Amino acid sequence: MQDPETLGGVTRSSGVDHPVQDAREADSAFIAPETPELASADQHVLKSGGTFIVNDPLGDITGIDDGLFVNDTRVLSSLRLTFGGRVPSLLSGSVSSDNAVFTAHLTNRPLPPLGGATTPEGVIHVERERVLSGTMLTEAIELTNYGTQDAVVPLSISFASDFRDMFEVRGLKREKRGTLMPPRVEDGEVRLEYIGLDKVARRVRIEFSPAPSKLFADRADFTVDLPPQACVSIYLTVAIEVEALPGAAPGTQSAGIFQPAHCLANSKEQRVGRAAVRAALVDSHIVMRERRRAAGRLRSSNPLFNAWINRSIADLGLLTTDLPTGPYPYAGIPWFSTPFGRDAVITSLQTLWLTPELARGVLRFLAEHQAREDSAFRDAAVGKIMHEMRKSEMAATGEVPFALYYGGVDTTPLFVVLAGAYVERTGDLSLIDELWPSLELATAWVAGVCDRNKLGLLDYRRESEGGLANQGWKDSHDSVFHADGRFPDGPISLVEVQAYASAAFETMSRFATHRGQVEDAARYAARAAKIRQCVEEKFWMPESEFYGIALDGHGELCRVLASNAGHLLAFGLPQEERGRAVAEILESALFHTGWGVRTLAASQARFNPMAYHNGSVWPHDNALCARGLARYGRKAAAVRLLQALFEAAVTFDMRLPELFCGFPRRRGEPPTAYPVACLPQAWAAGSPFMMLEACLGVTIDAARNEVRVEQPMLPEGIDWMEVGDLRVGKNTVTLMFRRVDGKVVASADRSDVKVVALL
Repeated sequence: MQDPETLGGVTRSSGVDHPVQDAREADSAFIAPETPELASADQHVLKSGGTFIVNDPLGDITGIDDGLFVNDTRVLSSLRLTFGGRVPSLLSGSVSSDNAVFTAHLTNRPLPPLGGATTPEGVIHVERERVLSGTMLTEAIELTNYGTQDAVVPLSISFASDFRDMFEVRGLKREKRGTLMPPRVEDGEVRLEYIGLDKVARRVRIEFSPAPSKLFADRADFTVDLPPQACVSIYLTVAIEVEALPGAAPGTQSAGIFQPAHCLANSKEQRVGRAAVRAALVDSHIVMRERRRAAGRLRSSNPLFNAWINRSIADLGLLTTDLPTGPYPYAGIPWFSTPFGRDAVITSLQTLWLTPELARGVLRFLAEHQAREDSAFRDAAVGKIMHEMRKSEMAATGEVPFALYYGGVDTTPLFVVLAGAYVERTGDLSLIDELWPSLELATAWVAGVCDRNKLGLLDYRRESEGGLANQGWKDSHDSVFHADGRFPDGPISLVEVQAYASAAFETMSRFATHRGQVEDAARYAARAAKIRQCVEEKFWMPESEFYGIALDGHGELCRVLASNAGHLLAFGLPQEERGRAVAEILESALFHTGWGVRTLAASQARFNPMAYHNGSVWPHDNALCARGLARYGRKAAAVRLLQALFEAAVTFDMRLPELFCGFPRRRGEPPTAYPVACLPQAWAAGSPFMMLEACLGVTIDAARNEVRVEQPMLPEGIDWMEVGDLRVGKNTVTLMFRRVDGKVVASADRSDVKVVALL
């Protein structure tokens, strides 16, 4: 391949080497871009730390709900490549298997004559290769002429930034915004800048190599001379810098809001060009490879199943951000590429058996940001674990309460539960010693709320109008209701939250016993038992053989059949007989669509298969249900659920979305997508691992240096599965599961780890 300078491929309109124009000039070579028509509804994402990009298959940003974002601010709202004013034809657009690089293959539509013959359609191949590293986007645009005649290609790259807060992009209106500085051309590059109401400057530098024929504040124009069979490359760099100005909110530096200026390379050669693209590629691939190495390996006889597992691992790697406290899975792209408490805890539980290091990072981060004071605006109370952290302008100015928001009733007990599961998995009691003050504070908050509830249950009521009305995992406004559809008065006690609280007290009882705190251990155990008993007495509906979704503030049961009851099974709260009855109903057509379990039974008020929480299918919800099914002796049902989600993943290009619609499965039809689901999303990507753990019957006990395997089962179409490099303490073991005479038999390689098969 030859550079443009070698080919003389970029024709400049004057004798000046690097002409730059600040105002538009009439030139028939450049035609105003046509109104964009999306080639596909698909979106492709890259992420690096707090920076991510969402673009269409062409590689373009259209400014609807896509863009280049840094810390919840859209710093690039438009990026479009055109030839002669026309969008090129799409051949393909994809992200590499490790989520490190986006590549689009395009071809030209007929090009207008520029001093010669017209270039016909489909002669010029265009490859866009894009990488995100730190706060810098680099892109190589390679043009190849497969025609027999010289081609003159009028290429334009247009760009813009609205510097909108993520909440604005999602539709929230603002009465006042900061100062959007006029875009300017300076020193051969375009500079965009916004001074927010939070006294933070957000700056974008856009550079090209070679220099364009003409450079405007919103467009770069090139005239590319392209002989037959020749290649020409144009390089683009978008670099972002975020700087706190005098008057910026105190303490935001330590919260990690600002991107360091040293992310920007010093010389132009380092920032833009072939070397910059290669360096970014190497860095991105290394980061993804190292994250994959930290986990155990999964491999099966089914190539499609392997593709799903590999994509899920890659998505978790993409969403994981390395923070000072350790790795942390951001919730999802585009709306939730930020730390969430509940999502990270569930994702860590899903993957704990394969990669416990993720749980360690999550526990340390959540402990560091635990509430130390009460705040109605942030729904904070001493000891609570955060629900959400945002780093945007609107969060910093208090326009929304989500800079550090605590409006989740379940994250705090789940934090304790994760700590217990982590210790059982790793034997790492030193981390518990480090986290002990936070664990005691968290448990004290749970106990305090239970003490104020007349039944001793963990309930919630939002403390401010700006907060979330519903504070369980189903946090939309209409997700909790009575059988007749009316909304309950608060405070509300969700059924699954009681399982989390009971499990948290049981965890603290074990910890206290280990630490020699006998009285505390007994007190925690008594609290756990009290919650269990209350759930059995107040939530059980004998006429339905199911548990109601919640108790309202008057103690009245919301007699609604919802998937929340499946979480009770996952954490082992129900009596055995009742648990099996719930499992049977979850398997029925009321819940199971053929693609997975709905969030709400089809017979209930407010059921809508297109609703966010009232009839849709959520993969993470299904993973917890599968865990519960296996726990209550319905492992075959758990395998069928895994099979259903796998078949759904095949139709979603091997990447399960945050949720999809809950319509019944029909022959020859794929599942129906939910239009604004996050993709990728952490606990959706983690779902197959929790389901596999349940189906294979794997339990790891680091204290005994032991792996227990109980009645393993595999989905249809998989004859064998290998779980390799499974770390137990300082040792590793590889497990093999094979079908033999209609049963799945487990074996292990020679290892210092003890493997016990339970019948």
